[in-house]
Amino acid sequence: MRKIIAALQMSLDGRIEGPQGELDWVDAWDDRYGLTDRIDACLLGGGMYPGYEGYWSAVQNDPAGVLAFSGRAPTPNEVEYARFAASTEHIVLSRTLGQATWPHTRIVRDIADIRALKSRPGRDLYAVGGASFVSSLMNADLVDELCLVVSPIVLGPGKPLFGGVSGRHRLRLLEAQPIGDDLLRLSYAVTS
Repeated sequence: MRKIIAALQMSLDGRIEGPQGELDWVDAWDDRYGLTDRIDACLLGGGMYPGYEGYWSAVQNDPAGVLAFSGRAPTPNEVEYARFAASTEHIVLSRTLGQATWPHTRIVRDIADIRALKSRPGRDLYAVGGASFVSSLMNADLVDELCLVVSPIVLGPGKPLFGGVSGRHRLRLLEAQPIGDDLLRLSYAVTS
């Protein structure tokens, strides 16, 4: 059976955004998780999808341009991820979005549809986010692996990664790997 791997960047204190939704502490949105060779589809929540589509479309349309979202040009690894994203299936869980305009993207209405995807043949599935979506997948016992890139910053008040998770979930460390000068990639198997 395919695995669902939830992979997100977070602060040292477990936040994915600052108190005003700030993401300026994230220096790049590339594949720091090493997942692109393992997966054949990306899963997103309806709240995150419009911004995700807009960001990666902007990178595809002007790989050297300054991005409105970040105020900087994309990194070479972000340009590479944009190419990957453009040719990879994306499944968006949303009860309110009409239709997706991005190629290779479809909307599903119920978490049972995500469970059905997991049982189909194929490579693993990458749960890109956001936090509410990942929480709903964890609450439904659909996440098999967590891959977290921890940034050396304490954001204090802000949006917690696991704020919507109900109940206890046991994890087993698969990998702890420094990446770059300051970041730490942690991979955990979700065991219960």
